[in-house]
Amino acid sequence: MNQPILELKDIHKSFPGVKALDNACLNVYPGKVMALLGENGAGKSTLMKVLTGIYALDQGEVRYENNKVNFAGPRESQEAGIGIIHQELNLIPELTIAENIFLGREITNAFGGIKWSVMFDEADALLQRLNVKHKSSQLLGDLSLGEQQMVEIAKALSFKSKVIIMDEPTDALTDTETASLFKVINELRDAGYGIVYISHRLKEIFEICDDITVLRDGKFIVERKVSEIDEDTLIELMVGRRLDEQYPRIDSVNGTTCLEVKNLSAADIHNVNFSLNHGEILGVSGLMGAGRTELMKVIYGALKRDSGELLLEGQSIHAHTPQQGLDYGIAYISEDRKGDGLVLGLSVKENMSLCALKQFSKGIQLDHQAETIAVEDFIGLFNIKTPSMDQIIGNLSGGNQQKVAIAKGLMTKPKVLILDEPTRGVDVGAKKEIYQLINQFKAEGMSIILVSSEMPEVLGMSDRIIVMHQGRISGEFNHADADQEKLMACAVGKVSNEVAA
Repeated sequence: MNQPILELKDIHKSFPGVKALDNACLNVYPGKVMALLGENGAGKSTLMKVLTGIYALDQGEVRYENNKVNFAGPRESQEAGIGIIHQELNLIPELTIAENIFLGREITNAFGGIKWSVMFDEADALLQRLNVKHKSSQLLGDLSLGEQQMVEIAKALSFKSKVIIMDEPTDALTDTETASLFKVINELRDAGYGIVYISHRLKEIFEICDDITVLRDGKFIVERKVSEIDEDTLIELMVGRRLDEQYPRIDSVNGTTCLEVKNLSAADIHNVNFSLNHGEILGVSGLMGAGRTELMKVIYGALKRDSGELLLEGQSIHAHTPQQGLDYGIAYISEDRKGDGLVLGLSVKENMSLCALKQFSKGIQLDHQAETIAVEDFIGLFNIKTPSMDQIIGNLSGGNQQKVAIAKGLMTKPKVLILDEPTRGVDVGAKKEIYQLINQFKAEGMSIILVSSEMPEVLGMSDRIIVMHQGRISGEFNHADADQEKLMACAVGKVSNEVAA
């Protein structure tokens, strides 16, 4: 059991201007879950792409089942028994579950016809093994995100995988779906599979993993047993320094009212009332599906308002489109940075200035020099790791993409900044940098709404907190009065009598 089933030894990989991997190592053991940890840009994704043949290594060695291997691509590594479940699921909603599992390698007869009954039976057996309560003839698009995650695992098992790599598998799952996933991981571990678990949620590492491997700046730092390490030490290994205070909250200055929301109703939003002051962080908590994002999109103008009133600095506003929201001074940073927040095929510069082009316009021409200076300033302010502002943003790590998404909103010089899950998929070091930037703009008088599924984040950074349940506000708390138990009680529908004055 101590002999690795998969070994990556002294891996080096460079791109023009960037040393992505520098002596990186990873061991995966049968019947164990190995956490692969590091800040955004530490080299985790690059190492996995070298393993699966997407990138050719410059130097080093990959050994699988004690044999040296050099896979030509993901299909070859899959067929050898190494399955990878990406952060963004590679599935087709319009096809059935079985068609997704066997896509490109359908079970056929001697004449090339698909043996549908055999394929559905094999897919059903895989789903049953993972306790998925659906028939494989069902359309994949009818499944929840957590159930689709299980289909990805079933697809990996269909290749008779012995090693399964999970990249941020719980990033968009509910607590219930996460618990189901952990049950499956435990069963796979007991069955002798080697599992690589990549996550920024350190609580999960201590709950589900046996060992950890830490990368920093492309270098191997340490391999340790989870039982021999605590969270503070782990963070220090990842970032190379101590993070003395995870949530560096500063007190707000008692500012005047900036935004008032009165009796606001829309689809799935019911009679919402709250206010936001200048120089204040208002946290918005609640379970997935509570209506938090929908409420923010109504305020921003991306969703239709049915009734109610919005007052910005005492003036009634009517934003019917996101552009009108921006014109009023409301910037919204989406929870889905890749779907709604960024254009992955454009450069860092083009993404960052996209919403602020009016500021750089001279008549019908664009002042490219002013645009470049502004982008350079934000790259420095946010410590964005990129070879240049002309780098395609899709090539940056998730944390650096998120920094660009926030900078994009700030470049419009908003009065109200709405941050929807601003640290999702971001490592602890980058989180601290984002929090410090939030504090900086708060200190300058900006009004900030922080929507987050992570209660410690909401509790740690907010001056006031509202909790939503089924499209309604079920509680409001001052920073000093809030705790996880109170927020959770309101999140599940117990309306609080302890409303902030």
